[in-house]
Amino acid sequence: MLLYLRLLKESFLFAMNALRNNKLRTMLSLLGVTIGIFSIIAVLAAVDSLDKKIKGDLGTLDKNTMYLKSQSFGPSDIPRWKRDQFPEVNYEEFQYLKSNLNDVENLCYQYFMFSREGVKNDGITVSSVNVVPVTYEFADIQRMEINNGRFFNEAESNAAAGVIVLGYNIAEGLFDNVDPIGKSVRIYGQNVKVIGVTKKKGMSMGLEDSDDDSVFLPVNFLRRLYGDNSKNFLPVIVIKPEKDVDIDALKGEITQKLRAYRGVKQGEINNFFLDILSGFTDMIDSFIGTLKMGGWIISGFSLLVGGFGIANIMFVSVKERTNLIGIQKSLGAKNKFILFQFLFEAIILCVIGGIIGLFLVWIIAMVLTDMLDFEFVLSVGNMLLGTSLAAVIGLIAGILPAISASQLDPVEAIRTGM
Repeated sequence: MLLYLRLLKESFLFAMNALRNNKLRTMLSLLGVTIGIFSIIAVLAAVDSLDKKIKGDLGTLDKNTMYLKSQSFGPSDIPRWKRDQFPEVNYEEFQYLKSNLNDVENLCYQYFMFSREGVKNDGITVSSVNVVPVTYEFADIQRMEINNGRFFNEAESNAAAGVIVLGYNIAEGLFDNVDPIGKSVRIYGQNVKVIGVTKKKGMSMGLEDSDDDSVFLPVNFLRRLYGDNSKNFLPVIVIKPEKDVDIDALKGEITQKLRAYRGVKQGEINNFFLDILSGFTDMIDSFIGTLKMGGWIISGFSLLVGGFGIANIMFVSVKERTNLIGIQKSLGAKNKFILFQFLFEAIILCVIGGIIGLFLVWIIAMVLTDMLDFEFVLSVGNMLLGTSLAAVIGLIAGILPAISASQLDPVEAIRTGM
């Protein structure tokens, strides 16, 4: 054990000596490893941060949450022209399902809006606001976090009351350091009363815009203004199942009841779509996996170039120290000792290059986190992966130079070096 520790110490000193005496050559050789480790760890850190943010945004929803609507956001075997003929889900169907479904914790009726609106207050206008018209059950399904005030209740929701819950950023834009609760704002040409402000959430990567940049209205308020057939929104029934329920059985029950309510005949296809959130998360996982694979492929070329660079510098190092190798062997150093000496040196050089790459990723992650409303995370796992990967590259790149050094004849080596 002590022998290997001494070998490691000597290899480290030789590596540091190579860096000091041949700065340009060594740094150029390390550049490929540095770029390779930087590329792969930067991609993995960015993808992991994105994945964490998306899953965090969707974490407020049960993965079994269902979305009943006339259009599918994913691939479908039904032709587009036929899908366009499907009737929109409506408020009466929402009430029917709410009264007749079993094993359901809650349902809400919502409009997915295709347009943005401006919200005004005393000459101040916040443009391009994401409007979320919903029934009062939305607060339970979405697990809304209210920073100030409250969400609208059942009576306000059913009565199409002119009340509104502002996202954190919208409230900051309209009421600078002023409590907005009880104040009036104007939207869709109507005055509405502010009853709540959401808790600051940060940039969203989920299904919708961030709550911070959204406003929430009773869906009946929009129905009273525009009816149920506007092209600016898509009606959706959001269904939250009870825990540990058989999802397939519940999906079958919803399908059967809505087909019966709509009078869809046996043999005819469903004229609606029932999507489950878990399918969306599976799609995200597939997308994340594709990004990671792309990062590995792109970074692999840099690591390949870096490996050749390290192999080259190690062959040069063997040539420069041929005389020293001969002397070591003449004093009794075994082939294994020489082999490990050069192998450790190659690994140390690669690890140094990898650490530089990790340091660059860390610096960029900190800068981007400060500049953007998004947390870039360089995890311990990715740091260990980068270091291990650098060590493996060093092992592979250094094996041939180390073998050639260990097999040198001591007499020839001393004579060559003289």
